[in-house]
Amino acid sequence: MNDSDSQSSDNNESPAGEGSVISGLLARPGDVLPNVIDLVPVVERPFFPAQVMPVVLSGDDWMDTLRHAHEKNNNILGLVFADAANSSAAAPEDFRSMGTACRIHQIHQQENGSLHVVLVGVERFAIRQWHSRERPFSARVEYFPESDDSDSTEIKAYTTALINVIKELLPLNPLYGEELKQFLSHFGPSDPSRLADFGASLTTASATELQEVLEILPLYPRLEKALVLLQKELEIARAQMEIRQHVESEMQQRQRETFLREQLKYIQKELGISKDDRTAEVETFRERIEALDVPVHAKERMDEELDKLSILERGSPEYTVTRNYLDWLTILPWGRYSDDRLDLAEATRVLDADHEGLDDIKSRIKEFLGVGIMKGSVSGTILLLVGPPGVGKTSLGQSVARALGRKFYRFSLGGMRDEAEIKGHRRTYIGAMPGKFIQALKEAGTSNPVIMLDEVDKIGASFRGDPASALLEVLDPEQNHNFLDHYLDVRFDLSNVLFICTANTLDTIPSPLLDRMETMRLAGYLSSEKVDIARKHLLPAQLTAAGLRKRGDISVDRAALRRLVEEYARESGVRRLDKLLARIVRKAVMKLLEGATRPIRVRAADLEEYVDKPIFKPEMPKSGVGQVTGLAWTAMGGATLSVEARRIHGFGRGFRFTGQLGDVMKESAEIAYGHVLSAAERLGADPAFFRDSAIHLHVPAGATPKDGPSAGITMACALLSLCRDRKPLANLAMTGELTLTGDVLPVGGIREKVVAARRARLKRLILPEANRGDFDTLPEHLRRGLKVDFVSDFDAVAALVFR
Repeated sequence: MNDSDSQSSDNNESPAGEGSVISGLLARPGDVLPNVIDLVPVVERPFFPAQVMPVVLSGDDWMDTLRHAHEKNNNILGLVFADAANSSAAAPEDFRSMGTACRIHQIHQQENGSLHVVLVGVERFAIRQWHSRERPFSARVEYFPESDDSDSTEIKAYTTALINVIKELLPLNPLYGEELKQFLSHFGPSDPSRLADFGASLTTASATELQEVLEILPLYPRLEKALVLLQKELEIARAQMEIRQHVESEMQQRQRETFLREQLKYIQKELGISKDDRTAEVETFRERIEALDVPVHAKERMDEELDKLSILERGSPEYTVTRNYLDWLTILPWGRYSDDRLDLAEATRVLDADHEGLDDIKSRIKEFLGVGIMKGSVSGTILLLVGPPGVGKTSLGQSVARALGRKFYRFSLGGMRDEAEIKGHRRTYIGAMPGKFIQALKEAGTSNPVIMLDEVDKIGASFRGDPASALLEVLDPEQNHNFLDHYLDVRFDLSNVLFICTANTLDTIPSPLLDRMETMRLAGYLSSEKVDIARKHLLPAQLTAAGLRKRGDISVDRAALRRLVEEYARESGVRRLDKLLARIVRKAVMKLLEGATRPIRVRAADLEEYVDKPIFKPEMPKSGVGQVTGLAWTAMGGATLSVEARRIHGFGRGFRFTGQLGDVMKESAEIAYGHVLSAAERLGADPAFFRDSAIHLHVPAGATPKDGPSAGITMACALLSLCRDRKPLANLAMTGELTLTGDVLPVGGIREKVVAARRARLKRLILPEANRGDFDTLPEHLRRGLKVDFVSDFDAVAALVFR
């Protein structure tokens, strides 16, 4: 319904002029409010009867509503809080049930079309019936005149409390004073109802809380609610004032310090004792140079740069570049060396304390240190420690540094693709820095540290250059005494640095780089060695890390450690073993915290409770017709390798092989088949067997990629066993490359393969004759208890296998 005629019958009309500015009279106590009024939604916060405030409305949406209220409703307009994104989008369903009737004091239309409407809150009302549910909204309302309860003691007390809180708010924010003036110009402080509404409107409370105050009709609870909101506002205002005063105090303190500092500079200048920042920096650099033993060519460059720095303006970009360059030049340890601890007995003690086993490697390191002790200095050799992960390559480098009493610096070359990481960036580039080796010298503070280059086998190459080629100069004893970093552009002597490199394999290291290093191979640990490492080093470290310093809180039986090694952590290193021990300690700690009796003892049978099911089953070398055990080398160390041969059918000749074999291993299978076929009579086999037989050769496990030539004689033995229908000798493993004529060629990784054989409890081995020297150089504890036969041709292999 939107009938203006019927609406006018309930309204008192009041004439007013039209135009861009519309003025009206202020509300008077005796004014009669219309029963049907136009409504405008407000979405930010409710409007209170005690408020005098401008409201901004859209002219396109609300001009008709305001004009109708001015012409028909005696300048009375209803403002109702609505739950909507904006007033233009509000629908009747969004309107709250109670709002405030306001008298329009002034309307001013802006150039952008918006309306600035000054409103004076008159009285509360409740919407009883909608007359128009579309703009312009209108409804029949019920008013709630204020009752006069100002004589009540409680009302007077709350009114006084409200006035006191407002007085406390006034000094904290000047805006409160302006709003109070507006309030007092229309209402008096003795009106408790208006005072409650005004107090609520002063606060920054949420729209929901303010609407609750608006909807409270009894005066006493409304005063109580308004007082609570004002008290919160007072606390917020006090906190803001404290923050503001703190910030201002800090700013004043800084300004005071700046002023005093400038005064001090002026006084020093007048007395002739002042130095500007540039002069102070030049003197600092000169003091650094005087404390160093700098070569002549470097001293000349430093003097040139100091002269340049002394004439440059501090604000120029070149000043910063020159200053940073001088900072690097003068902070390097020119002529500064740490004294080597040339004590072979101390070196032996440190190596034995830090590492279990590795006797051959420790012996070679001691030989190297012994030569240095003899000549009085340790330098000129680059060591390369090669071995599977977790065997102690990095910790060996740290032990060498500790034994010599030198600083230790480590960085990884893995994934490095920019040669500037090695030789530095040229100073013409923004953000240029020296290379890793110059940074290492700065960090160490001496010219003879131990620098470890980890993962030297994983260097990359890209359009930015080849870091491996850049390393050639660094790791060449004939060149590194004049190492030239692109950033420094001054030669630095690296010949006193002890370089120790680590790698998992030699295949990816460029030959020229490998030629400059002395290689030391670290094979995997034996099971007994890993048990000792766990008992003496890993487990105590985990107990300390868990905060268990008391001896006897947790104990792990030696049998449990051995089972852990053989069934859970069979890799060559001890990293997984360390993680498993950490899991055991964590679960034991949980039991202690839950009140378990000390000490907690972990037995071999308890491991599944702590570290789940075993990953590996005990290696049981297979023995049967067509089944032979070989030895293989992997990046994780040595491993046993079963080879199986079977006759599939007798309907035609054929040969196939499976097991995810690489190209080299496929060729070995073909060569083994060809040799056994061609020499069948000499080897005691029936040549007719192959004429009608389809033979399948398989190398478990099929999911594991395999490659390499060392399984040649193993495959040939499996085929010969199948052809002769005889089992090979039990408890036997072998390795060796086979040629088409039957010669057995040498293979690599003998140490790792022997370790794998001992782990599988194999007692007899067949190795190439050319590898006799490799076996003889193995430590005695590896060779002890093994029966090894060395062969040069396959006839000798067959004679041993089918003895």
